[in-house]
Amino acid sequence: MDELQKQIILLFSIPIYALIIPLEILMSNFRHLNFYSWRETMVNIYLNILNAGVDMVVRLLFAFVVLNFFYKYHLAIEWHPIAYWLVLLIGEDFLFWLEHLVDHSSRLFWAVHVTHHSSPEYNLSTGFRSSVFMPLYKYFYFIPLALLNFRPMDILFMFSITQIYGILVHTQAIKKLPKWVGYIFVTPAHHRVHHASNIEYLDRNMGMVFIVWDRIFGTFTDEDDQIKTKFGITKPIATPYHPIKIVTHEWADLAKDLKKAPTIRDKFNYLFRAPGWSHDGSAKTTKQLQKELELAKKG
Repeated sequence: MDELQKQIILLFSIPIYALIIPLEILMSNFRHLNFYSWRETMVNIYLNILNAGVDMVVRLLFAFVVLNFFYKYHLAIEWHPIAYWLVLLIGEDFLFWLEHLVDHSSRLFWAVHVTHHSSPEYNLSTGFRSSVFMPLYKYFYFIPLALLNFRPMDILFMFSITQIYGILVHTQAIKKLPKWVGYIFVTPAHHRVHHASNIEYLDRNMGMVFIVWDRIFGTFTDEDDQIKTKFGITKPIATPYHPIKIVTHEWADLAKDLKKAPTIRDKFNYLFRAPGWSHDGSAKTTKQLQKELELAKKG
C-alpha cells in the first residue's frame, strides 16, 4: 500500500480513535445509558490487537502473494478512473457480504467470527472486537477483484476504508436515519439488528457499507421499536474475560460435538452446516428457532 493511501486511512481513522469514541463514552455516562464498561472495552481492545497482529503477518506473507499471483492473469479490462474505484467499492462490499454470510452459515467459520458478536454491550469499541483468525481466509474472497484488473494494493486499501465505515455503525447513539439512507446504506439501526441475540434478529443484515445485498438476497430485517434488543450471543460464554477462552470457546464446543458425532457424515455436518445443527436434535439452528417463533406467534 503506497504512502498516499496510508495517509488517507490515517486521516479517516484518527477521528474514530481520538474524537468519536470519547464523545460516545461521555454522552453515555452523562445520560446514564451505560453503553460502556471497562472490562468489555478492554476485551474489545485486546481482541483487536490480536487480530491486527495476525492480519499484519497474513498481509505481508500471504495476501499480497496470492492477490498478486491472480492479478498476473487478470482480464484485459480498461477501467475509467471513476468506474475503477466505484466498481471496486461495490464489488468488495458484495464479497464481504458473501464472506459474512458464510461466517454465519457454517459452524467452522462461525467459530472464528463469534468473538465479534460475543459482547453483551454495543458501542463503537465493539467495532474493534475483531474475529482474530479471520485474516487467514478473508483475502481469498477478493481474488475475483484481482482477476478483474484491480491492483492488490487498491483492494486492501478499499477494504481498510470500508472497515472504517463498518466501525462507525456500531453505535446506539444514533437511532434512525432518513429512509432513503437506510434503503441503500447500512445504518446503526440495521447493524444493531445484526448484533442482537433476539431470535427474530439472528443472522440478519450482513452488509458492511451497502444494505442492498441483504434486501436482494432476503437477509434484511428492519429494527423493530417494539422489540427490546438484547446484544451478544444466544449461549453466553462461561468465562467471558479469559484471554484464551474468549477466542477459543466455540472451538472447544465444536470439538465436543465432533467427538460425540456417530458418523463421518455427522462430523462433516457439525463442521459445515449452520451453527446449532445437531445430529440428535439437542440443539437448533437459527432457521429452526425462527420457524418455531413464527408458529408460536400464529397461535
